Amino acid sequence: MCPRCGARTLFSEPAGLAEECSNCGLDFLALERGGRFVGVLTMLLALVLIMAALATDEWLRPPLWVTFLFWGPVTVASVVFALRFWKTMWVYHQFEESQP
Repeated sequence: MCPRCGARTLFSEPAGLAEECSNCGLDFLALERGGRFVGVLTMLLALVLIMAALATDEWLRPPLWVTFLFWGPVTVASVVFALRFWKTMWVYHQFEESQP
């Protein structure tokens, strides 16, 4: 949601910010300056997911096709959720700092 007006216009793609709010005109791209840390976030998430996959494999020993069927969508959903969460928090943080 837009930090200024509350409209659901922050994202135009699953993990991509919109250029501006179509309701109030707030420039999201000017607020989003935390892009360089997204790689670190993704690597940390990948480490957690790899350790969870290895632990699951050691504990349950599922067939390879079940592993791919489960961990593929979980990985995509986790990365999209983490990116949306990070970008939202960063935009809100920058918006609050820019207000007098």
